[in-house]
Amino acid sequence: MLYTVKHMSQDARRDEEVTTQRRAGVLGMSYVDTSKLQKQLFKDVLPMPELYSLRVVPLAADSHYIQFGVTTRTSQQTINNLRARFSDQRLDFSIISDTGYGEYMKLYDPPKQVSYQDIGLVVGGDEGQKMVESVSATLNQVRADDMLAYLVQQAYKLKASDIHMECQRDNVRIRFRVDGVLHPVAFMSQDKYHHLVAAVASSANVSTSANDAQTGHISRSYKLATGEDVVLNLRIETVPTVYGMDVVMRLFNLRLELFKLENLGLSAQELEVVGDVIKHPTGMVLIVGPTGSGKTTTLYSLINTLNTPERKIITLEDPVEYNMPGVVQIPVAGDLKTQNFAERLRAVLRLDPDVVMVGEIRDQDTAKTALQGALTGHLVLSTFHASNAAAALTRMLDLVGINPLFASAMHLIMAQRLVRRLDDTTKQPYKPDDALKQQLQSVIDSMPPSIQKPDINQITLYKPGSSDKNPFGYTGQLALREQLIMTPGVQQLLRLPPNQITTEILQAKAVQEGMRTMLQDGILKAFQGLTTLEEVYRVVG
Repeated sequence: MLYTVKHMSQDARRDEEVTTQRRAGVLGMSYVDTSKLQKQLFKDVLPMPELYSLRVVPLAADSHYIQFGVTTRTSQQTINNLRARFSDQRLDFSIISDTGYGEYMKLYDPPKQVSYQDIGLVVGGDEGQKMVESVSATLNQVRADDMLAYLVQQAYKLKASDIHMECQRDNVRIRFRVDGVLHPVAFMSQDKYHHLVAAVASSANVSTSANDAQTGHISRSYKLATGEDVVLNLRIETVPTVYGMDVVMRLFNLRLELFKLENLGLSAQELEVVGDVIKHPTGMVLIVGPTGSGKTTTLYSLINTLNTPERKIITLEDPVEYNMPGVVQIPVAGDLKTQNFAERLRAVLRLDPDVVMVGEIRDQDTAKTALQGALTGHLVLSTFHASNAAAALTRMLDLVGINPLFASAMHLIMAQRLVRRLDDTTKQPYKPDDALKQQLQSVIDSMPPSIQKPDINQITLYKPGSSDKNPFGYTGQLALREQLIMTPGVQQLLRLPPNQITTEILQAKAVQEGMRTMLQDGILKAFQGLTTLEEVYRVVG
């Protein structure tokens, strides 16, 4: 499969040059139309990685003078650093268009005709080693933009959630997270990786020389091998390590039709609970789980369901991961040096919203403000980091203190974890031995009285099979969930003195009154052949 580049029309190019010239005037800098230049290369001025990372290109140079072309995205700090670096020469900086810069870089770093093989996931051994070596060889001989496009396109094809680029002593490892598990796909040289990082940093508007972790975004359109145009939204997280800058790219699919409650895999009972809660005009709903457990997808599905012309919905997000028409979405920087998160939330509540989504409750002030909003006529949705629903409830109590109205405000805490789903065409049935039966029976005995408990002697478990098309035996993911609602017994516990309220007591009472824990939910799904027992214990513990 070969990538094709669609040439910009003359009119579009002319418009870009006019816009660039106007921008140069605003910045008080000179402008050069590179489409009218006879291009010369000055390869001794700066090394190739710096041309990419600094977004500069020498237009003219001799022993006394250098004229650099810079784009509107080249930082003033870069210009100042270059003046200090070439202090013995006279320097001029002229604004050039992004297309003009790209044309120069194709002359400095000509694209190679490369056939891109599809990346597959294989189970170790010689075949896996050959796949990694082949992909590595491809990446080490192509341009930085093509590397990025290739990796993102292949990650999408494999339904990966993240691309991890990790600097090591001798090379850089690239892995895809597919169905929650990381798979190595390539290794590349440090020199080549610098080009890739420069391309990522330029597109995501982050710095390659920062000493702190950074967050950025890349939104681009790619044409797949099938001819399908797919818009991908990538969240970029970078962190400096001892061997270089590590990058994690999280892939988000922008198709809003996927954000529906029926796509979440909720059981009829779970769907009824969620539907009943979000019908109320007030109250708080928390989605609980670790990073990568599908909290954001669940939250957006709830928002998408609630998004009608009759409601005003406002979100506070860090960052905004999906753009939703009809919803007022407010991005909130992670540091909030001038205004803290809770103050932003208080301002939002004064805008008379019907529904407020807070990306994450992370401190005491935000928790108290969200609770106040839920008590004063708003439906508040948010995420929270905790190991399970009962732990989230006790942590929230620690944050807001004992408040007699807390139970009235809190409507639902839904904890979830993702496990890999078995491939129905290859899964292998087996019967548990006596020791495993005893272990499983203890989980069955702990289930709520309202659940019809399975007969341990009648159950069948499954393990993953293997095929050429699917060597790992899994396809996709499903969620294990528990829903803690404010039943009379739980509300009564919340009125006890704080030193008498523990996670264990709350969970036991919730189970007694009908809550199915994530472990119990996982065991039942393993009995149904949806996943393996090993997956359940790997994820839930």
